[in-house]
Amino acid sequence: MIIKRLTPVLWTEDIEETIIFYTKILGFTCQEQNQEWQWASLNKDGIEIMIAKPNDHTPYRNIGFTGSFYFEVETVETLWEELKDKTRVAYELELFEWNMKEFAIYDNNGYLLQFGEEQ
Repeated sequence: MIIKRLTPVLWTEDIEETIIFYTKILGFTCQEQNQEWQWASLNKDGIEIMIAKPNDHTPYRNIGFTGSFYFEVETVETLWEELKDKTRVAYELELFEWNMKEFAIYDNNGYLLQFGEEQ
């Protein structure tokens, strides 16, 4: 098996609000949106995230994910300064023993987004 790409599909009950969060707060671009499918594709620096309303193919109770999405970034301190007052913070900027300086926020749906830079 050859895996060519991994693209998360995040469920949301409000596509427009999620597009605004990812484009206005995190700087993604909405590459494509289909109202009929209740779906959109967001991109930034070669990273793609899809968002969609839950559909009949998968049992659905509520929005949620038991893990986090980890973004390795450049200039994590600058990003922290840009985001800390615009988002709900999970944990503040910290240097961890594994030599990563990182912080975490929640998106508008409650998904945990971590941002780190190797030191």
